[in-house]
Amino acid sequence: MSVVEHARTTADPALLALYQDLHRHPELGFQERRTAGLVAQRLSSFGFEVVTGVGGTGVVGVLRNGPGPTALVRADMDALPVKEATGLDYASTVTAPDAEGTVVPVSHACGHDLHTTCLIGAAQLLAGERSMWSGTLVLVFQPAEELATGAQAMVDDGLLERFPKPDVVLGQHVAPLPAGTIAAHAGAAYAGSDSLRVDLVGKGAHGSMPQNSVDPVVMAAQAVLGLQTVVSRTIAPTDVVVLTVGAVHAGQAANVIPGQAELLLNIRSYDPAVRTHVLDEVKKVVDGVAAMAGAPEPPTITEIERFPVVINDAAALGRTLDAFRAWLGPEKILDPGAGAGSEDVGILATSAGAPLSFWLLGGSDPSLFTTGGLDDPALRTIPSNHSPAYAPDAEATLPLGVSALVTAVRTWLPAR
Repeated sequence: MSVVEHARTTADPALLALYQDLHRHPELGFQERRTAGLVAQRLSSFGFEVVTGVGGTGVVGVLRNGPGPTALVRADMDALPVKEATGLDYASTVTAPDAEGTVVPVSHACGHDLHTTCLIGAAQLLAGERSMWSGTLVLVFQPAEELATGAQAMVDDGLLERFPKPDVVLGQHVAPLPAGTIAAHAGAAYAGSDSLRVDLVGKGAHGSMPQNSVDPVVMAAQAVLGLQTVVSRTIAPTDVVVLTVGAVHAGQAANVIPGQAELLLNIRSYDPAVRTHVLDEVKKVVDGVAAMAGAPEPPTITEIERFPVVINDAAALGRTLDAFRAWLGPEKILDPGAGAGSEDVGILATSAGAPLSFWLLGGSDPSLFTTGGLDDPALRTIPSNHSPAYAPDAEATLPLGVSALVTAVRTWLPAR
C-alpha cells in the first residue's frame, strides 16, 4: 500500500467523539491536566512509551519501530480565554482562573482540540501498521502554545535529552481554508511576536487642578500617536513590521488625574535586526514622552510574551508537500506567503538542530467557498482562529488531518 493510498483511509469514527469531548472541556495553558490524561491513556493503549508532566503538563509518546530516522510530530493542547459563540451543541461553557487568578471563559477558539485529536488518530494508525514505516516516532503533545512558553518549557525539561532526538519536526495547524487544502510557505513562514507592557508614571491630582499633575493619560495619548511613526517613518517599506497598541489603561474617575497609565503593545516582525530596531524605537518614543512631560520616574517596558520567527526548512517542507501533492493533487496545495500569525513550534526544531516542516490544514466546509483559493471571498467572512465563533468542520477535517500526519510521517520514516 502506497503512502497516498493509506492517506485516503477514513479516521476512526470514535475520534469525532474524542474531539467533541475535548472541545467541551478546554483547558488554559499549563492547566491541560485532563487533556493530558486522555492523551496518555490513548497512547499507552496503542503501545507507545508514554511520559507525562514534561514541561509541566506536556505528554511525550515514543514508538520505536526498527532502524531508521526519528520524526517528532507536535500537537498543541491548550485553549484560549475566549467565550465561545459557535452555537454548537458541544460548545464550551467552561470558566477557569487564568495565570493571574482571574476567572475567565475558556474555549478552543484556535483549534488545538482538533490538533490533539488528529495526532491521536495518526498515532493509532501508525501503531497498527508498523510494516508500512521504519524508524522512531516521537509524539509531542505540547502545553501553553498560546502563552508562547510551552515549547520552551518542554525543551528546558529535557525533551531533547530524555527522548530520541529528531531528524525532522513535523506539525500542522488548522485554518479557515477549505477542508481538503493544505497551505505552507518555505522560509520565514510565521512572524516573530513581541508583546510588551509599558508603564508610564505621572503625578496624580484633582481634575480641577491639572497644574499640580504630571498627567499620564496625556503621556499615553502622545505615546500611542508617537508609536505609529515607528513603522511608518523608521522602517524601510521593504521590511514587514506590524506594531499594534492593543490596550490603554488609566484612571477610574472622570474628575481624577491618575498617577499612572499602562499601554499594551504587540510587534510582529521577521528580521532579527529589524526587530531590535523597532524595540529600540519604542523605548525612544516612550522615554521621550515621559521626559517631555517631566515625569517623576522613567517608564518601564516589560516583556509579556515572545514568539520567535517560525522558519520552514525549504527542502524538508518540499519533501512533505510533494507527498501531499501526490495525495490531494497539486491544485490543493497552496502557498500563502509569510503569515503575521505566530507559533512556538519552531523552538522544538531549532533546539534540536532539525529541519521544520509545518503546514496549515484546511478546516472549513468546502461548500462555503467559490474558488477554494487564497483569494476566495469566503475567507473574509468565515470566522477565523481566535474568534468566539470559530469552529472547524470536524467531520470533514478530522480524517484529512489524520491522513496528512500519517502521510508526512511515512514520507520521512519510509518502510525498509
